[in-house]
Amino acid sequence: MKHEVIGSEKRTRPDVSPVAQSCTLPYRRVALCRASVLLLLVTLLLGLCGCASTPLVSPRPFNFQTDTFSFPNDLIWEYHYDANGKWVHNRREPQPDYTHHCFVVARSARQFFENARFDTNQPIATEAEYRHLIRHVVSIDPRHALAESNKIVIPGYANLREFSTAQERLLKSECGGPWQSYTQRGHWRMIFFFSRASQERTVKRLLADLKDNRPPVVHLTTFPSLSINHAILLFGAKETENEILFSVYDPNKPDSPKVLTYNRATRTFSFASNDYWPGGKLNVYEVYRSWDY
Repeated sequence: MKHEVIGSEKRTRPDVSPVAQSCTLPYRRVALCRASVLLLLVTLLLGLCGCASTPLVSPRPFNFQTDTFSFPNDLIWEYHYDANGKWVHNRREPQPDYTHHCFVVARSARQFFENARFDTNQPIATEAEYRHLIRHVVSIDPRHALAESNKIVIPGYANLREFSTAQERLLKSECGGPWQSYTQRGHWRMIFFFSRASQERTVKRLLADLKDNRPPVVHLTTFPSLSINHAILLFGAKETENEILFSVYDPNKPDSPKVLTYNRATRTFSFASNDYWPGGKLNVYEVYRSWDY
């Protein structure tokens, strides 16, 4: 998002996205009694157990042409360089009606890939039936995938791209609201320092996920400037001597795959310029992975 970066619509610095500034979760003082401490410990133990479980390996890789949504997460602002070479923004008119959903769209694409199966041999269902099925798919913890025999069957369509073309309104309303982008549990991580060693470890985890056909969702950030604050899904990687080129499904740009580049020598990520980001280096970490992310 620098893009739709979630939060305040007002920009305080020229290099800060006008909607990026509330990704961090609000701080609350909580008085803990014995019962709440016990609940916290139980939650922590359950989360750790979830982290220790062995993820299922998908029998096939993610396919951009079939496993992505046909509609974009729209931008409230239009970005461009002015005559003086300054990156500026203007409000889009008319204002789009589906914004601040990049985390929701990226997460939902993975949930459909891992937990749903499309069947054209069955007739197209009613709106009520599809509403129930969509809610079922996105209610599954994104840290886990269903076994092939337990996948939720979506009747009448061949894949998610086709389904989202025909049922766009329903998917937009049922996959999740913008608040799920605001409150994604991993937002706390972006405020802390990203060492080059940590980015190298991130790359190794991402490559391992892709080897298992588990497309990771990652958060792109340049905190504290927040010139970008956005979620994308990775579905492939090409390794060279100097770089790793990750194939990207960008919820803002569903027309074609994009590329996230990792430079081996500098141990830094970069993302090419587009109409919501001027391009350059940024930090990356995976979300929807563990109890704290």
